[in-house]
Amino acid sequence: QVHVAESGGGSVQAGGSLRLSCAASGYTRSSCMGWFRQAPGKERDQIVGIDSNGRTTYADSVKGRFTVSQDNAKNTLYLQMNSLKPEDSAMYYCAADCCDGASWYSTICTWGQGTQVTVSS
Repeated sequence: QVHVAESGGGSVQAGGSLRLSCAASGYTRSSCMGWFRQAPGKERDQIVGIDSNGRTTYADSVKGRFTVSQDNAKNTLYLQMNSLKPEDSAMYYCAADCCDGASWYSTICTWGQGTQVTVSS
């Protein structure tokens, strides 16, 4: 069974930075991990994913501001968030073990509890 835990959320002013961490423990089929976020009243959206080949895909809304990195040995995922905007405020969720073979399926991800990010103007 996979357990996923996020940390590093908090409150910051616009233009500031935060770094989120995600640790996945237990047996995983794949190294595919990613970050999603959900603001109140909105759907959960993927903002970045790393596939089984280490390729990253960013949502347009965070390109150039957010950087993901992964420590495979520790099954840990990081998200460096710079130039934060009020619209980045959301609950951020880490997703692990999202691939079956070479294909990404968000429906099979194991999710963490989320960590809140609040950006004030």
